[in-house]
Amino acid sequence: MIFDRLWVLNLLWVLPFIVFVLIIAGRKRDQGLKGFADSELLDRLCISETKPRRVVRASFLILSMGLMILSLAGPRWGERFQEVTQRGVDIMVCMDVSSSMLVEDIKPNRLESARREVIDLINIIQGDRLGLIAFAGNAFLQCPLTMDYNALLMFLGQVSPDLIPVYGTDLGKAIDTASDSFDEKSLSDKVILLITDGEDNEGEGLIAAKKAGKLGIHIFVFGLGDPSGGPVPQMEEEGFEKDDQGRLVLSKLNEKTLRDIASVSGGVYVRSIQGDLDLDRIYFDGIRKRTEAGILKSGKIKVFEERFYLFLFAAMILLLLEGFLNERLYQSGDA
Repeated sequence: MIFDRLWVLNLLWVLPFIVFVLIIAGRKRDQGLKGFADSELLDRLCISETKPRRVVRASFLILSMGLMILSLAGPRWGERFQEVTQRGVDIMVCMDVSSSMLVEDIKPNRLESARREVIDLINIIQGDRLGLIAFAGNAFLQCPLTMDYNALLMFLGQVSPDLIPVYGTDLGKAIDTASDSFDEKSLSDKVILLITDGEDNEGEGLIAAKKAGKLGIHIFVFGLGDPSGGPVPQMEEEGFEKDDQGRLVLSKLNEKTLRDIASVSGGVYVRSIQGDLDLDRIYFDGIRKRTEAGILKSGKIKVFEERFYLFLFAAMILLLLEGFLNERLYQSGDA
């Protein structure tokens, strides 16, 4: 036997206290009656109850309370197999880890903000498979599509600019890698969630997006950064990157490119506004409305039969017996 709510069994510790209270109340009642009149007169004035009968009635009451507590704990036994089906869509998260993602125009920086948004997304996801691709000048599959969100969180914690040795931002490579990472046999809709500041050094992002769109893959884009830009921190030393003329290199959010990528693939573009649950909006207002969930997993699971009603029924019987004994007591007294 197992219990759904094992903590409810702690209420059983209340029963000894109730027994103690009943004993004290019974003694005070007897003492009060003895002070009211002598035993002969009490037998004429009051309905007498023998001690064994009182013990039996109290036992029925205590046992019924114990059975009700066991019923609340959700007892289960007896196994059966139940067919279950998991429905959802396949979502490949492509996260930009280039050095420009360290710009602090979004606090604490673009990359950390993106990481926090993905964690929030994982917490509200509804049965979909998620995968993770990190990209900069190249792209690598960090975590294949999975329903093990804890594994995805582990890989997510490891993404950093040091992960990809090739500098730059190649959106085309990221989209192509994501497209190749989907399971061709899966009948569920496929989604690429592109998280980037939009700098496409190779200029191949739109071409790859069109190719993905023809394959039925929707690309939803999450833009990070400020269109006015911010200085890019140097990777190996303090300070900011500068060009050949000694001027600060500014990384600007390229919204036009990102909107075009989303548009040609049947997705939507959302710009990050710090403090808002932006990825939640993409998921519920975009992915959920523009895609159709398919069967991702099916099989049989072992379940235990609910048995709370047996304890509840036994408790009701005991309460009825306790009430019946009480009624018989008054009937004998009337006689």
